[in-house]
Amino acid sequence: MPRNYSDFFPSANGPKPQNQPASTLQALGWQPFFAQQISADALERTPPVRVVEVHRNALHVIGDGIDGSLPPRIEATVGDWVLMDRDQPAASRVLERKSLLKRRAPGTDRQVQLIAANIETAFVVSSCNQDFNIARMERYIAVAFEAQITPVIVLTKSDLVDTPLDFVEQARAISDLVPVVTLDARGEEPREKLVAWCKPGQTVAFLGSSGVGKSTLTNALAGTQEIATQGIREDDAKGRHTTTRRQLHLVPGGCLVLDTPGMRELQLTDAASGIEDLFADLNDLATGCRFKNCLHESEPGCAVREAIGSGDLDPTRLARWRKLKAEEAFNSASLAERRSRDKAFGKMVRGIMKDKKQSKWGRD
Repeated sequence: MPRNYSDFFPSANGPKPQNQPASTLQALGWQPFFAQQISADALERTPPVRVVEVHRNALHVIGDGIDGSLPPRIEATVGDWVLMDRDQPAASRVLERKSLLKRRAPGTDRQVQLIAANIETAFVVSSCNQDFNIARMERYIAVAFEAQITPVIVLTKSDLVDTPLDFVEQARAISDLVPVVTLDARGEEPREKLVAWCKPGQTVAFLGSSGVGKSTLTNALAGTQEIATQGIREDDAKGRHTTTRRQLHLVPGGCLVLDTPGMRELQLTDAASGIEDLFADLNDLATGCRFKNCLHESEPGCAVREAIGSGDLDPTRLARWRKLKAEEAFNSASLAERRSRDKAFGKMVRGIMKDKKQSKWGRD
């Protein structure tokens, strides 16, 4: 019997009554944005599924009555929606994304690594201890801004320090656009304090280094202890890797939670607008500089240097801004150059193949 997909097109039937339970796909994050990319007839032939895990040899996907796997694809990542072709699984199509978290992959070839797709909120998690690092949090927030994902700073283990307010004030100074939440990851506080961002059908991600409590927070939201957790090392407050792969967890009656491994390196690429949003205060100050192309170094009439001199701007913030802009420009330029080389190489190969065919026809 053909499945009824009418519920997957909310605009076709008007708003869903508040007391009507969400469909399986809506609970998995299905939205009109994805529905409008395909017809109802096509949905029957290729039902939508969401990627919840990426393994080396397969994509673990779930959907309405579906819990299976698809062949791995280089362009697919956790959180993607895929139209599952049962007859030709390798031909399954990845739908256009609402958002995409990515970074420059570790190594020297400047490849882009996809982190997760279709995330609404990124919880940037840090502990109130030696792990607390402003520059690292700024990187996560810039990546979130670039992807048009709402970033929220979550400070854990505040009960273990005498002056948690110092950490809160430093975190709030990062950006006026980013809320800061302090909580105990082990109790009821995560569900109570993060509820505004964890609505049913919404997808959230916990980002941060190892040992800050990402898996503990995921367990707290899910109301289980299914995800293994480990403590931090006492000597340097560094975390041990617990989560080894990115995985989406469906919270009963609530959101979807992406638990991620701690990333030792988060190199920015294609994130220029995210950096601009993060350092909006510096951009505002720069409009008061005498010269339009002011580098904020030794130029006369530099409003940024004046703000540093008056104590209104921390010079280390300017230094971090410069570092991120230089890094992003270098990585993005390297990627653009590689894409240009790949395009030129492909054109050369096609030309050679064309010449070989013409030569063969000439002999015939």
